Amino acid sequence: MEIVTMGDITQVPVTDLPDDFTQTADAVMLDVREDDEWANGHIRGAVHIPMAEIPGRLGELDPDADLYVVCHSSGRSMRVLQYLAQVGYDGICVRGGMLAWQEHGKPVEFGTGDGGGDAH
Repeated sequence: MEIVTMGDITQVPVTDLPDDFTQTADAVMLDVREDDEWANGHIRGAVHIPMAEIPGRLGELDPDADLYVVCHSSGRSMRVLQYLAQVGYDGICVRGGMLAWQEHGKPVEFGTGDGGGDAH
């Protein structure tokens, strides 16, 4: 098995990403934070799969889409991306996570729903 190091993982600044992933058929924003963190603010159109559930829910990810992974500050994203690389998925870390997203004034949705109707 190939070992993937943090240095091998591509990172993207939040300023290079769309504000909303509901209409991006070729890109997926994967939020790997816990349920309470998700409810306290997430990216519109993101897919929510907490980090511990990733191995059992790989089938929910489109291997052909551009996969962006976000967490609170990038730590969990990097660990998830290391795991995904070992099982054949390429992904990109959202640099600085939700902290950076909100710091740059990017919009967030609140609530527990997985998209649609929870915007504040």
